[in-house]
Amino acid sequence: MEVKTKNVIVVNHPVIKHNLSVLRDKNSDCEKFKNALKRITYFLLFEALKDIPLVEKEIETPLKKTVCQVYDKSSQLIIAPILRAGLIFSEIAHEIAPHANIHHIGMFRDEKTLEPVWYYDKKKEIIENKEKVHLIIVDPMLATGNSSVDCTKNFTDKGILEQNIVFMSLISSPQGIEKLNTEFPKLKIVTASIDEGLNAKGYILPGLGDAGDRIYNTL
Repeated sequence: MEVKTKNVIVVNHPVIKHNLSVLRDKNSDCEKFKNALKRITYFLLFEALKDIPLVEKEIETPLKKTVCQVYDKSSQLIIAPILRAGLIFSEIAHEIAPHANIHHIGMFRDEKTLEPVWYYDKKKEIIENKEKVHLIIVDPMLATGNSSVDCTKNFTDKGILEQNIVFMSLISSPQGIEKLNTEFPKLKIVTASIDEGLNAKGYILPGLGDAGDRIYNTL
């Protein structure tokens, strides 16, 4: 299935490709899986955070005063991991951007209908200066796109601008990308791989299995 959108960035790097092979290998244990995922996450986050606003600040080095660029603290950065697999992404995101707010989103997929089922939504009900909010939704798998669309709508309904949202995934399906991009054409998708497609149960092929189970050793 061909992906027709200009808003998808596939981050290609030898380190990513090698570690994707570790993630896909059914013989990789929990420790290997998590470490490989963490390595890839840094690359994805650097791309996802590329448009975060900066401001100039004067500092003093041991030798002289100079002007540097720093995070614009008047612009709110929200990292929204979809539980539970998205947690490992948010941990690294908070390490890179400690000023970010972490808003946990709890949902799982109904295996019969393939529709998302909500069970947790930890975020501010009132978001001030909505036009200055930058949101990164993180979830290892963009499969059918149902959960990603639901999650994104949850934030746009609160007034966050679509063009200020990045959906970051480890692996994406063409179907999921098309659905998310159709609903939110201004949103940017950052991923490490666009796989072949989905099977009858809505799982990505060739994929890597259930990311949450393999991260938390609950197979």
